[in-house]
Amino acid sequence: MPADTCAGTGRSLCGGRRATRVLTIALAGDLGAVARYGLSGLVQRWAGARFPLGTLAVNVAGCFLIGLLATLSLECWSLSPVTRTALLIGFLGAFTTFSTFSYEILALLREGAVWRAALNVGLSVLLCLGAAWAGVVLASRV
Repeated sequence: MPADTCAGTGRSLCGGRRATRVLTIALAGDLGAVARYGLSGLVQRWAGARFPLGTLAVNVAGCFLIGLLATLSLECWSLSPVTRTALLIGFLGAFTTFSTFSYEILALLREGAVWRAALNVGLSVLLCLGAAWAGVVLASRV
């Protein structure tokens, strides 16, 4: 039986185990958010530049970490599904969503889905920039 199913029910997680997973993800997310704040601020103060170097540093670090930790957690380490989810979704999800985006693009490329990877990159950049612009426009009219 998979580690994420309740005995004999076929459900993905039982109440207590689901609550444990959600709480673990939330706590890891707290740590990821604090780490993002700390690293971004540190780099930005060090650089003193008008370019958002702190955000770039966080995104690059997050991409490196998700590649490293996802691979190690699947191929080398014996992590529970809860721990793996907390680390990759909780901590790194709060640290930077760009890490998840990058890892998913790599997964598509490994599958040979170059067109879908390129489409995901293009749509993500265009739609996210468009959404940010729409938010700015909407806020300026309020």
